[in-house]
Amino acid sequence: MKSGQIIKVSGPLIVAENMEDASVYDVCKVGEKGLIGEIIEMRGDKASIQVYEETSGIGPGDPVVTTGEPLSVELGPGLMESMFDGIQRPLDAFQKVAQSDYLVKGISVPSLNREKKWTFVPTVNTGDKVIAGDIIGTVQETPVINHKIMVPFGVEGTVKEIKSGDFTVVDVVCIVETANGEKELTMMQKWPVRKGRPVTNKINPVEQMMTGQRVIDTFFPVTKGGAAAVPGPFGAGKTVVQHQVAKWGDSEIVVYVGCGERGNEMTDVLNEFPELQDPKTGESIMKRTVLIANTSNMPVAAREASIYTGITIAEYYRDMGYSIAIMADSTSRWAEALREMSGRLEEMPGDEGYPAYLASRLAEYYERAGKVVCLGGEGRIGAITAISAVSPPGGDISEPVTQSTLRIVKVFWGLDANLAYKRHFPSVNWLSSYSLYLNVTGDWVDEQVQGNWSELRQEAMNILQQESNLEEIVRLVGIDSLSEDDRLTLEVAKSIREDYLQQNAFDDVDTYTSLQKQFKMLQLILAFGTEGRRALAAGVYLDELLKLEELRDRIARSKYIKEEDISRIDDIHNELTQTIDKLVEERGATVAEGI
Repeated sequence: MKSGQIIKVSGPLIVAENMEDASVYDVCKVGEKGLIGEIIEMRGDKASIQVYEETSGIGPGDPVVTTGEPLSVELGPGLMESMFDGIQRPLDAFQKVAQSDYLVKGISVPSLNREKKWTFVPTVNTGDKVIAGDIIGTVQETPVINHKIMVPFGVEGTVKEIKSGDFTVVDVVCIVETANGEKELTMMQKWPVRKGRPVTNKINPVEQMMTGQRVIDTFFPVTKGGAAAVPGPFGAGKTVVQHQVAKWGDSEIVVYVGCGERGNEMTDVLNEFPELQDPKTGESIMKRTVLIANTSNMPVAAREASIYTGITIAEYYRDMGYSIAIMADSTSRWAEALREMSGRLEEMPGDEGYPAYLASRLAEYYERAGKVVCLGGEGRIGAITAISAVSPPGGDISEPVTQSTLRIVKVFWGLDANLAYKRHFPSVNWLSSYSLYLNVTGDWVDEQVQGNWSELRQEAMNILQQESNLEEIVRLVGIDSLSEDDRLTLEVAKSIREDYLQQNAFDDVDTYTSLQKQFKMLQLILAFGTEGRRALAAGVYLDELLKLEELRDRIARSKYIKEEDISRIDDIHNELTQTIDKLVEERGATVAEGI
């Protein structure tokens, strides 16, 4: 290791000289306490280092030592159910060592527990040939996650020795005879966070990620392996949307990155997730969750690293063949960290002071999501779905972070402050949001649920757009100017908005809706419009339809029917048809009498 000397301190950025043997992205130990830092720029023998801890007390003349290694994370059993900071220090272990509820600088804590033993079950035998990515054994990390121990990248050869039993993450469990000699493998491997883990190849995602949120699954779906952005002003419900997707999405593992958000939001996650029961496994959702917390009161430089730490952990589990959902809350705070470090480096600023490379950095992050064929002889398929909150100041989505994000991702869940003010949640605006995955997911859902699912969805969206146009007429000349057919359209649109799109996250039944129930609910609401037009064509007055209050109330309350009882929605549908038949028959008899 080579050492240099600090010549300048500017907040989390320090400049050190005599660093000619160092390289960009090397990790350094700064000052007498050995604070963790990373070289982000080299000019001759001078290195600019962003320090991930509080730099008070550091000054010119203090030593800097480079480790010669990039910022890396430890990958192995013990990640699941853990909470790390932005540079993968386990916060519970850190608290015990520091004996404080606050981050104490200069303390070094291993990311993975070196003492805990895990039961390793081998899946290969002596003499087997293995390549990078092959699974040599498994560890039951939690009741729902079978952790697969893989051959590290760059290792290929013949298994000389394989063990079985209880080991720590640093114990040797396998010896591989390679062309360059023997290679000892442990259950832990390290990987640099700024470099994506290699894959065999990427494939186009077509399978829809089910979230149980009707406005998302029906109108603006995201695929497993896709990317979505959730922009919105303060209080519009970005975090709630991400929490709901994390809780109810059908991904097998969740990596939640709290990047620069308030500490109480991470506290909510910590309090809620252990109590939430996974509907598939019956276990706590924390059994398949990794939390990374770099809240607004933590060192700002570590925000930038936290995103990369999260995506690297997600890639590791993806390589096992799992489907991962990574939540970043929020990329705006991450971009603010980039802006601060860029300013201290005295770089030429781009729009609104953000660095000129903001868009490329965002693209690098989102490109690491996707559906892939993993390394190894099995041809495992894994996926990472990236869902990121964006917090534009004042909800102005024309600002650089939002616009750069929307040029990359294919799903835009635009949150509306007016809807949130009306207590309409999720406050996703159905007229401004979009999903570019509709074509592929539509075919997939038609096969999985019902052949006319895409037609129903398009019909519902057309009705909502007609409502927007009709509302302008109503504001100008009043509702009495509309035909009965148009007024019926408004009633159906109102039912779609209030009975279908609005969803109560705190109701045990309404918080999650399966795709089968979504189909039946939407079919029922649209049937009221179809049957209503049949009645109007037969001479029934609109007021007579609107007086069917009990039946309309049952349609509205179909969202509270439990999943196991969704056949009751069909009963309501049949009753609707019979009621309209009766109205049409009575109207026909009345007309006949008049004649």
